[in-house]
Amino acid sequence: MLRLRQWSASVRLVATEPLAEGPLFAVELLLRGLRVCVLLSLWRVVLEGRAGSPMQLESVLTYTLLAEAFAPQLAARTTLADAFWGGSITQYFLRPMSLVGQFVSEMAGGWLAGLVCFSLPLLLVAPLLGVEPRPATLLVLPIFVASLGLSVAVGVALDFVFASLTVLLEQSVWQVQWVRRALEVLLAGSVVPLALYPWGIGAVFEWLPFASLAWAPLAIYTGVGDVARLLTLQCFWTLSLGGLAAWLWRVSREKVVGYGG
Repeated sequence: MLRLRQWSASVRLVATEPLAEGPLFAVELLLRGLRVCVLLSLWRVVLEGRAGSPMQLESVLTYTLLAEAFAPQLAARTTLADAFWGGSITQYFLRPMSLVGQFVSEMAGGWLAGLVCFSLPLLLVAPLLGVEPRPATLLVLPIFVASLGLSVAVGVALDFVFASLTVLLEQSVWQVQWVRRALEVLLAGSVVPLALYPWGIGAVFEWLPFASLAWAPLAIYTGVGDVARLLTLQCFWTLSLGGLAAWLWRVSREKVVGYGG
């Protein structure tokens, strides 16, 4: 109970930070909304009337809408890289909470404003955009929620893996983050569904850990993926990457350098 209170306090402290940005937060929401409209329009131009597509246009539109509504959750990142760069990582070691718990609770708190102010309204206005926001079947909904949770777990594990590699290889925090972002854009299926990749390479990418971030939960929601295989892969990568992250962090934590302090 004490740990739960600590986590919830961290969530509350971070939850209102985006709202404090005022106009900047509103501009960010508008730009995210514009991005959704542009992507939906592009998919209509590309796929409308096209025969033989691995995914129907309606499924792609739903996939795209969900990918934008839950973009932060489908590419879960903590503030670990910022803590390295700003030198505040030392403060996390001094607090009476687990390091992972601190970063995860702060990450979850940072999501709340976006979920309330962007994700929920986007799902409500989806029919006005010509998109069916409902899952393929009602039975899929709880499975999607579980898959989304596994996606976040994989994302956090990757966060600590890449952070540890940053320390061990003595590389710039932002160079490593750029490499990670490039890999996720290509392999996660957050922008282009893996089923639409040419030459069947999407089926190969599905077995990689990055596909467990976005492709797995979105494919389950839209009914275009094998639920059992996708969930099994997500569980496998959660356990494998979690163990790897824990080991790498133990090896590298004594070498951590706060670049800003």
